[in-house]
Amino acid sequence: MDKNDEKVLVVPAAVIFQKEKWQGLKQDNLNYYLDLIKNNYQFKRRGDVEEDPSFQQIIPYIVFNYGQKFFVYKYLPKAGEQRLVDSYQIGVGGHINEIDGNDLYYNSSDRKNRSIDILEKGMMREWNEEVEFKGNILEKKLIGFLYDDSRPVEAVHLGMVYNFVGDSSEISIKETDKMQGELVELKDIAEKIRGNDGIWIKVVYRDYLKNLIK
Repeated sequence: MDKNDEKVLVVPAAVIFQKEKWQGLKQDNLNYYLDLIKNNYQFKRRGDVEEDPSFQQIIPYIVFNYGQKFFVYKYLPKAGEQRLVDSYQIGVGGHINEIDGNDLYYNSSDRKNRSIDILEKGMMREWNEEVEFKGNILEKKLIGFLYDDSRPVEAVHLGMVYNFVGDSSEISIKETDKMQGELVELKDIAEKIRGNDGIWIKVVYRDYLKNLIK
């Protein structure tokens, strides 16, 4: 299937930003925004919303750490996107799709419980598609909601930023021909991502990771 034809989870921007419109990583009132998503999501064809700011595409964005080391990965020449080659990334994740709810067992009238399932299931599907982790996730913590409308691509996406804490250092990227992953000390991340022009990675570092440095 062409990626533009997949059905992705969205929420009307007017609903998400009915109280305020922020820039950066919002770390307060998280339950309020979770409830907005759970009670107002719908699925739209991805190609129809990629340039439509009236909808926010909800994107789980997972930061992983084992102790004081955090997982980063970079794109290799075979990745296709030459502008991204050798640039380091922090977050693992992607769109939540309509298929993520296909095999859930729920009472169809209980939208809130169904939403909890589909958000979790979509996030974990993306995690399992991208990385190989031989260990246990000890904690999944919602850090905040990331929004930045300074560029068209970011303006139609809302990041749900999570921090996964693991009990093992055995983590790697599955697509080893396109990407290369490693665990690095928290204090070294700033240098790793210096050449990355991505907005989200800078926001997550500035508003969250930087504050964890002891």
